[in-house]
This record gives sequence, structure tokens and C-alpha cells, in this order.
Amino acid sequence: MQIPQTGQPAVNLMPNLYENDFYTWTQEQANLLRYHQWNQLDLLNLIEEIESLGRKERQELRNRLSILIGYLLKWEYQPKQRSRSWLATIRVERREILRLLSENPSLKPYLEEALQESYQNSRDLASGETNLPLSTFPQQCLYLFEEILSDRFYPGEPTTDDLMK
Repeated sequence: MQIPQTGQPAVNLMPNLYENDFYTWTQEQANLLRYHQWNQLDLLNLIEEIESLGRKERQELRNRLSILIGYLLKWEYQPKQRSRSWLATIRVERREILRLLSENPSLKPYLEEALQESYQNSRDLASGETNLPLSTFPQQCLYLFEEILSDRFYPGEPTTDDLMK
């Protein structure tokens, strides 16, 4: 396989291409795979990138959980400040987490660990956005994972206005 710009074999340029033009490197790797050019693959970097993809899915789950739980904490501890914006964020994050889990069912065994890892970020988010002391929020997450993802779960005192309609 040749790289059109230089006419040199792809295998000779892969390490430099990986460092200098990642997008082109990805396209070249895809072409090499597509055409079964196994001996020309940049295996070390390819392995690293595939492993990185898996880590990104776990990171996305943790990030989304942090935001969702942070908003649930805000909802519970500042009921007078509730807004449609908070409600929308809770709903969006729930849908995105469910989508992520649907597309990556192998993340399900990681849920409890992700929940524990995310919770401290959730506390920080809730404290920062409510101006309540960090000590206001429990040290450990008191919500069950099933509750967190349930579209019927909104912690704290019930909302009495038309916010939920």
C-alpha cells in the first residue's frame, strides 16, 4: 500500500504519521485492515488506541454519572431552586447513560464501581453549583443505581408546581 502524497510504503511512515497526523494514521490503518495488509499495520500504536477506546467508554459512563448524581443532589438539597433546566439535565443524562449501556452491555458489571468513582465528583458539582458546604452531602452515595436511572425517581420533597409536567 502506498501513501499517495509521498509514494513511499505506508509501513515506513506509520510511527511518524501517528505522531504528526493522527487522522491520516487512522485512515491508513483502516485501509490496511480493510485490504488485509497485516504486515504493514502499526501494531503497537493500534493496540494502544483500541485499549484507549475501551477506557473512553468507561470514562464517559463516569462523567455522565457524575453530572446526573450531582443534579439529583442539587434537586434533593435545594428544592426551592429546582428548574426546568435541572429537570432537562437529569432526563438527558439518564437517557445518555441508558444509551451507553445499551451500546456497551459489557459496562454493566462496572456500574457499581463507576457509581462509587463518580460520586465524589457529584458532591463537588452539587456543592459548587448550590453554594452549600461539601459536608451537606453524604460521604457515600445513598441512591441505588436503579433509582438513579429511573425516570420516576426525584429525591427529596415532592415538587408541588407544574415543573414536572
